Amino acid sequence: MTTEEHQEHRTEPRTGAAIRGTARGTAPAPLSILDLATVGVGYTPAEALAATTALARNAERWGYHRFWVAEHHGMPGVASSTPAVLLAHLGANTTTLRLGSGGVMLPNHAPLAIAEQFGLLEALHPGRIDLGLGRAPGTDPATARALRRGLAEGADDFPQQLAELTHFLDGDFPSGHPYAQLTAVPQGDGRPPIWLLGSSGFSAQLAGRLGLPFAFAHHFSSVNTIPALDLYRASFRPSAVLAEPYALIGVSAVAAEDEGAARRLARSAALGMLRLRRGNPGPIPTPEEAEAHPYSLAEAEFIDSWLDNVVLGAPGEVAEGLEALRKRTGVDELMVTSHIHGHEARLRSYGLIAEAYGLTAEV
Repeated sequence: MTTEEHQEHRTEPRTGAAIRGTARGTAPAPLSILDLATVGVGYTPAEALAATTALARNAERWGYHRFWVAEHHGMPGVASSTPAVLLAHLGANTTTLRLGSGGVMLPNHAPLAIAEQFGLLEALHPGRIDLGLGRAPGTDPATARALRRGLAEGADDFPQQLAELTHFLDGDFPSGHPYAQLTAVPQGDGRPPIWLLGSSGFSAQLAGRLGLPFAFAHHFSSVNTIPALDLYRASFRPSAVLAEPYALIGVSAVAAEDEGAARRLARSAALGMLRLRRGNPGPIPTPEEAEAHPYSLAEAEFIDSWLDNVVLGAPGEVAEGLEALRKRTGVDELMVTSHIHGHEARLRSYGLIAEAYGLTAEV
């Protein structure tokens, strides 16, 4: 049975209630957070994970809708290598915040293992878990090979892997299938909604065909944002999951007391990305290091191009920029990410954005 046939013939009713967020304060759309457990120069991974936990608690208090963490490997500046483990911890430290993966890189794993991990998360934190899936490795080729030892499939087999995972989650392999007698344990009355993540048109089209929600990585693939969203909407088929398309975009956003301070923070993240693209990943550099770096012309052009895609400034400026982006793309939800140096600066950035939208008076 194909993924499409499975979506159409699923007997257990699904609704979009667990998918569609609620806009709070003066925000015209739900606001969420994508966090990478950022490790900056001078900080340890343990400190980064403690900061992510504090951020999740504050995000719940401020009124953000959901909080996702992403799978990355071989990146010293990112501590969220295993989303399921981190999500279990975050769930134990929050009570109402939706938690999810943004995402799990499915080709790195056996579908049964992911079904078990997220079935367990759903049992621990019922009705609060999202399962966002990507088809990229989330790392370099050598690390991807190390992760996938014994797994024959790759990104090209993503639709088949997705179908297998969905059958495991729903416990409905057809009679005669080699896995028909297998059960992903634990398996309860509900299961996390699946989101497809992407930075190009492949997952956009697949999400549309399957009637699934779609999350696009605008924060590092802005040139493809509108084409991918258009493709998703044009491809969309109503399903037992969603009657209409639902899309969010990840957006780099940095708020500070003024535009200059926000830009200074964002430049440290841009230098970290420059080093990553050149095969030299490391912790996020300090703003002072980013200011002192002797940029070549090509490096300066990369930094400027990267910063052009960051919504930054004083809180009101960030809110205006996010609203302009929402109107331009027509998305249903915005997921902001502040991958910057300094846990205090990161926490304050999210708090100022919440304040700008009237989500809370506490910053």
